[in-house]
Amino acid sequence: MGERIFRRKIYDRILKWKEERNGSTALLIKGARRVGKSTIAREFARREYKSFISIDFAKASKAVKGLFDDLDDLDFIFLQLQTLYHTSLYTRESVIIFDEIQLCPKARQAIKYLVEDGRYDYIETGSLLTIKKNIEGILIPSEETRITMFPMDYEEFLWALDDETTFPLLRYAFDRRKTLGDGVHRQLMRKFRLYMLVGGMPQSVNTYLETNNLAATDEKKREIIELYIDDLRKIDSTGKASLLFESIPGQLASSKLKFEPWSVVRNVDSNILGDIWKDLEDSLTVNFAYRTTDPNVGLGMHRDADAFRIYLSDTGLFVTLAFWDKEVAQNPIYEKLLSDTLSADLGYIYENVTAQMLRSGGHALYYYTFPADKEKKKYYEIDFLISEGSKVNPIEVKSSGYRTHKSLDVFRERYSSRIGCPIMLYTKDLRWENGLLYLPVYMTPMLGE
Repeated sequence: MGERIFRRKIYDRILKWKEERNGSTALLIKGARRVGKSTIAREFARREYKSFISIDFAKASKAVKGLFDDLDDLDFIFLQLQTLYHTSLYTRESVIIFDEIQLCPKARQAIKYLVEDGRYDYIETGSLLTIKKNIEGILIPSEETRITMFPMDYEEFLWALDDETTFPLLRYAFDRRKTLGDGVHRQLMRKFRLYMLVGGMPQSVNTYLETNNLAATDEKKREIIELYIDDLRKIDSTGKASLLFESIPGQLASSKLKFEPWSVVRNVDSNILGDIWKDLEDSLTVNFAYRTTDPNVGLGMHRDADAFRIYLSDTGLFVTLAFWDKEVAQNPIYEKLLSDTLSADLGYIYENVTAQMLRSGGHALYYYTFPADKEKKKYYEIDFLISEGSKVNPIEVKSSGYRTHKSLDVFRERYSSRIGCPIMLYTKDLRWENGLLYLPVYMTPMLGE
């Protein structure tokens, strides 16, 4: 199976770094494992430089790693690299890629001096989690520009399907608040449901395009999830981190007001648990949504650090993890999503993909809950809140039953002066009704533009 080079938006950000920094910093591309960091770095180097050397520290020899133990003679290091990799380097026309930089801490420490030398550009790739676990005793370079790479967003997924027309249509309809019509809407929902199932991990997308087979795609997603679980077990030998990761779909399915770790792991020190949360967040395999105590502009100023929900960073991986105990042929979610018969109790799948789209669109994730009765036995919930100018936009996500939205109604009454545009994300066509914007879920990316 050949590796496709997918079009990724992060390419333009890397190009901006090259043009604006002009060698004054190295670029660190951080992201979850298998998200495409190495591929985009090599593709960028191939297209934008006269030559490049890519050092994969997962495979590099001891001789290569040892070059960074002593930086007194950079001329010698560069001559060695050119000889070992059979590639000539040209001043200000070549780049050296440090792939999986976390596996060679001395190479990361060397960045400071390599950048100061100024002859070549440098791109580092790595998982933030494993980078942080391998920096003890080294000097962290300040000469780094850091960017985060996410799984393929919906537009990038459509590009992979050779679809260049859908997003311009969505932007046009969104900007003018125009309905699309039943036929077009049904077609767009079919495409979006496919994205929900396949997801945005490049290997999963590649497998789907090669095989047109969701079972084969599911197997590839399982490989990636197992890799994540193995990584979490390495940094937490008690297994608690991996257990909490695996419990994410169940926590969302139970509609809890916040993630309840004690229902998954018992007798764990709160400090240790805090470290696990930080490790999970750093892994970039998940997206944290924090409860805000004040639904107003500056949501982060009122973040409740002890109340949060966790979503997987990729919709395809979420679907596979949610039904981990079932073979794809027996997995009801594939049939239900493709046939548009998803029931209300599976609506958390739409909530997860919404979190992913908002996050990749540049929004930090926040939600809000408030009592529905004096005894505080029931609560209203706003799934997401995003800032827009001096206002906040409350968002409710529905896979069905969209005619009732009590939480959103009460929220609008209580905080009317703070609200810009209340939004219902759902599975029907765009419409305005009683001051509420009903937005088809596939238009969620428009909220980040």
